[in-house]
Amino acid sequence: MDVHSKFPRKQTTIFAVMSQLAAEHSAVNLGQGFPDFPVPQFLQEALVKAMREGRNQYAPMHGIAPLREQIAAKIAALYGANVDAEREITVTSGATEALFAAIHAVARAGDEVVVLDPCYDCYAPAIELAGARAVHVPMARAEDGVFYVDWQRVKDAFTARTRLLIVNTPGNPTGAVFSREDMDTLADVLRDTEVLLISDEVYEHIVFDGQMHHSVLRHAELAQRSFVISSFGKTYHCTGWKLGYAIAPAALTADFRQVHQFLTFCAFNPAQWALAEMMEHHPEHALELPAFYQQKRDRFVQLLADTRFTLPKVQGAYFQLADYSALVPEVGDLSDVEFARWLTIEKGVTGIPLSPFYESPPQNQRLIRFCFAKADATQLAAAERLRGL
Repeated sequence: MDVHSKFPRKQTTIFAVMSQLAAEHSAVNLGQGFPDFPVPQFLQEALVKAMREGRNQYAPMHGIAPLREQIAAKIAALYGANVDAEREITVTSGATEALFAAIHAVARAGDEVVVLDPCYDCYAPAIELAGARAVHVPMARAEDGVFYVDWQRVKDAFTARTRLLIVNTPGNPTGAVFSREDMDTLADVLRDTEVLLISDEVYEHIVFDGQMHHSVLRHAELAQRSFVISSFGKTYHCTGWKLGYAIAPAALTADFRQVHQFLTFCAFNPAQWALAEMMEHHPEHALELPAFYQQKRDRFVQLLADTRFTLPKVQGAYFQLADYSALVPEVGDLSDVEFARWLTIEKGVTGIPLSPFYESPPQNQRLIRFCFAKADATQLAAAERLRGL
């Protein structure tokens, strides 16, 4: 039987490809973005407690009340926004589910959705499955290699069909962080349009050098047309629990929940109770995260100081971009995919090439992404294998 696939580009995500290659060659895996250090002890114990108390059946579709109330309290304390815990917060099976549900809640066949390249690789497939078209606008780069948004190019990409814009701050894979000026300019771009916004803020608590995370929720004009997505996995070192949440005005949340209820219905119940306890009893955890990860960033950069990688400054998230241009005379003019494979096989360290985050990668851009959310021993093991490059 001739099966006509819905997927025009059948492919396996680059994270799965590179993680498998790392396993085959016993490489230090700095590719996939997960910590290799423990979940906070209090949170582990709270999870066991929740399971022993019988919190093992379905949760309410939109998440347990204590967790939604803790999220609302956090949003009020950090961003000065009053969010209705019952009508505007939905707990999801990870941020990826929240992104998918938000896209499918509003994007219709024939619509256009603007994304900023390089962007996380789940955006475009979700857009295409909704019958919409992803319009890719490349980010610009400063002389020091830091990525930033050219907002005029974003505005120029809007057409009568534009339904949605997706932004990401702190950015994966770029490490870029939006400023207050960026948010004000974004509001100017969207004003007098019907374009909705998804703000992917899963690394909201991982911002460095004294900067502030400028959430869309700080900006009332933007918040009224936005889905704001975040991740417990990134904040509490438990990516395998697959828990996130979406915040949106009540009308948008109602449509979001129409998708969510038929996609996963509800998220992992005992972990919701554990996270509610963690947020209530240890609010300092999120506040201490910038310093925790800045130390890891700085140590990782220091460990790679005697290599010939050029390391653009990371403003947020837990990834370090590395430019391998200086290595071309020795290894050849390899594409980033080829270089990432070579580095895994020949040097035993795995990173993620940047080109899969683009529709049309820039010519002669030689960047790979390393995850520095690793134990000191893991960072050191990787650095020892990279010395001499």
